[in-house]
Amino acid sequence: MKYKIKSRIWIEADDNVLLGEGRVALLKAIEETGSLSKAAKSLKMSYKKAWSLIDALNSRAQKQVVITSIGGKGGGGAKLTPYGKNLIDAFDTINQNCWAFLDKEMKKQLYHDF
Repeated sequence: MKYKIKSRIWIEADDNVLLGEGRVALLKAIEETGSLSKAAKSLKMSYKKAWSLIDALNSRAQKQVVITSIGGKGGGGAKLTPYGKNLIDAFDTINQNCWAFLDKEMKKQLYHDF
């Protein structure tokens, strides 16, 4: 029998979600598309929901995570700040380390002879 462990992590700031898998996916989509609306569309998320998540993230983080510019003749856009890119890297590293730890513990606890 093969066991599989499931877990999700998120980072909180003052008891409010700062960053989790969904917000990281949105940030990565913004980085890829250069647009909040395109990022939201690629994730099948409403623009309003995406804007709300980014607004909350920017207000809870120590520094601004996403910079947006209003559309017009040349169109608007969104881009990650260096701090935003660092948050993604930190979250991905923590998440990978968490999974590696959980896999190791599961093997240690469940796959040894009793």
